Amino acid sequence: MTHLARTTRIHPRDERGITTAEYAVGTAAGAGLAGLLYTLLSGGFGDKLLKTLFDHVLGLLGIG
Repeated sequence: MTHLARTTRIHPRDERGITTAEYAVGTAAGAGLAGLLYTLLSGGFGDKLLKTLFDHVLGLLGIG
């Protein structure tokens, strides 16, 4: 094998740890989103939003 052939051979990279990092980032993003939703929905804004949504759905169904 020539020197050029040895240096241009493609070796697969070892990426075993990359999935762990991706799961960690996904978990942190999910926890942040859950915290944001909890903050929004537990206040007055959330009560108003849910009541409006519920009334709208009941109106579409012809019940409310």
